[in-house]
Amino acid sequence: MSDRIVSSAAILEPTIITLGCRLNAYESEVMKAHAVAAGLDDTVIVNTCAVTAEAVRQATQTIRRVRRERPTARIIVTGCAAQIEPERFADLAEVDHVIGNAEKMQVETFARLSRGLAIDDTLRVQVNDIMSVRETALHMIDGLGTRARAYVQVQNGCDHRCTFCIIPFGRGPSRSVPAGETIAQVRRLVEAGYKEIVLTGVDMTSYGQDLPGSPTLGRLVGQVLKHVPELARLRLSSIDQVEADSELMRVIAEEPRLMPYLHLSLQAGDDLILKRMKRRHLRADAIKFCAEARRLRPGIVFGADLIAGFPTETEEMFTCSLDIVDECGLTYLHVFPFSPRKGTPAARMPQLARAEVKARAARLRAKGDAMLDRFLAAQTGVTTRVIIEREGMGRTPEFAEMVFAPCGAEHGALVEAKVTGVTDHRQLAGVLL
Repeated sequence: MSDRIVSSAAILEPTIITLGCRLNAYESEVMKAHAVAAGLDDTVIVNTCAVTAEAVRQATQTIRRVRRERPTARIIVTGCAAQIEPERFADLAEVDHVIGNAEKMQVETFARLSRGLAIDDTLRVQVNDIMSVRETALHMIDGLGTRARAYVQVQNGCDHRCTFCIIPFGRGPSRSVPAGETIAQVRRLVEAGYKEIVLTGVDMTSYGQDLPGSPTLGRLVGQVLKHVPELARLRLSSIDQVEADSELMRVIAEEPRLMPYLHLSLQAGDDLILKRMKRRHLRADAIKFCAEARRLRPGIVFGADLIAGFPTETEEMFTCSLDIVDECGLTYLHVFPFSPRKGTPAARMPQLARAEVKARAARLRAKGDAMLDRFLAAQTGVTTRVIIEREGMGRTPEFAEMVFAPCGAEHGALVEAKVTGVTDHRQLAGVLL
């Protein structure tokens, strides 16, 4: 999703501005359908993120920019930041309505807003206790503005309490979508022409703990692949590697339709920092997982989230995070400079100087760039299958971008290609076969 404001030519159509994660992007598509069905014309919905204090600041800036550019529009604010701090956004003069993370997924919310926007002030803030939510309903969408892939939410919420993270208070307890409903939606999307499906959630590897029989994520993946044999590609959005179950490891090893790319929630490479983060793994666990997954699936590629400059982190501790990039063989890094989030234990810990936090984040990003360059360079001469994302660009099974001469291939098509080199923009160059 884009955070650009649409032109005045489309001003009567509900506009969604998405900040934050892919799950937010998925939910924005659901909200857009609800808003259109409710007839919420000339309305802008800002779907916020709360992962850092900076994310909340950006949400406020976005809202004010929307009001300047759309002075007559109704502005509805939702998402994690709105769920956690509804009063903050309700106090903004630019905001007409604030709705919570549970309410934003309910068609009734938008119907009520459509009927009573101008007359019922009780509709201004609709944010209930997210911790009371016990189910995640499956919502049918046809992708995220592209024919390349579609996303299916299978889990929401989180029962863990990492000391740096406010998200459980925005998303509520962990809750899963039953396998039968997930399979039905995947089948529907495949029948609609999608070649690649991404299963997504907040804490994916906790999948099933709230369902009868406690099925695992690995079992869900296996069932999707078994019962939708026409599905060409399946991806997982992100996993907590220490909670990967034996069935997931089996499908990694045996199922070529599960793409050979996993994004891991590592956060740090030093054991003491991991303990202070209240993570569930140690350094050795992450290294062991990557080695085992690579043994089972030679050529598998890993990405990871890493936080730079966590409170009390010494230079030696930070070096452990740099080193784990090599020891796990990470290719794609998503680096967060630590930002104290009000309401979390980490915000009360001794903080590092902001300049040092930013410097360490830059060093981690440079390390990630070097690892990506090394991976891309090794692909020259390889023949692979890419899924066309847009004219002249596709993505490999390992999630690398490849550029090639425009060929008129349909978006979402799977085509054979040969890697000829690497571009200055860290993309593979290739030719379609």
